[in-house]
Amino acid sequence: MEKKPPIKLIVTLVIVALCVPILLFNLPFGTVGVGERGVQTRMNAITGKVFGEGLYFRVPLVERIVKIDVRIQKDEVHAGAASKDLQTVDSTIALNYHIIPEDVIKIYQEVGKSYNERIIAPAIQQAVKASTAKFTAEELITKRSEVRDTIKGLLKERLEPRGISVDELNIVNFDFSASFNQAIEGKVTAEQNALAAKNKLEQIKFEAEQRVTQAKGEAEAIRIQAQAITSQGGEDYVRLQAIAKWSGILPVTMLGEAIPFINITK
Repeated sequence: MEKKPPIKLIVTLVIVALCVPILLFNLPFGTVGVGERGVQTRMNAITGKVFGEGLYFRVPLVERIVKIDVRIQKDEVHAGAASKDLQTVDSTIALNYHIIPEDVIKIYQEVGKSYNERIIAPAIQQAVKASTAKFTAEELITKRSEVRDTIKGLLKERLEPRGISVDELNIVNFDFSASFNQAIEGKVTAEQNALAAKNKLEQIKFEAEQRVTQAKGEAEAIRIQAQAITSQGGEDYVRLQAIAKWSGILPVTMLGEAIPFINITK
């Protein structure tokens, strides 16, 4: 007859089988990774101790280390708002931020690890609404950097007291209604046409000024020539000019071809 193992041994093996996984997942030591901080809790109560990067020790099953990332993180949030002139504006905002290492206990105690949804996203929504209401829809385009700085300033006021530092903010996109986009396109087209017409007018004006200047120059030349003729004896001046232009060859005929010209040199 086969002998059965004692019940005590079976119970011991079961207990060991149950305890091994528990012990493996509850080692008395661990590590905090690069760019992290470890908040120590004891029986789910925060002890106030924070571990930096590296090795830590704890009491298994009693103490726990909650790791919080303090590196720069990025959130991209879509926000709807209205401009100063009551145009609907849909924006996409990209925020770079990090948890202030000295405030990890405060963050974990007040909001836990879901600070993105509980603090950051609502703060961005509020900052975008408050900022876009200060600008017209056209100014949101032409003064984009000023709008960005306004949103960033409001986020700093809201987030940094909560332990979240704002590093950088970018407006990824501003999207307006179809009617507003058509109005902007029409305005740009009109401005381009007006600029082209202005340039054409300037060209015509320049060419006209050139012609006036040329005419004035020609008139001045004629005046100077007339004055010279008058001052130098009129007909005598004309005769001297004709002599100056003569090539030295006598004509063959006079008065067209009717009367031969007598060559006295023969």
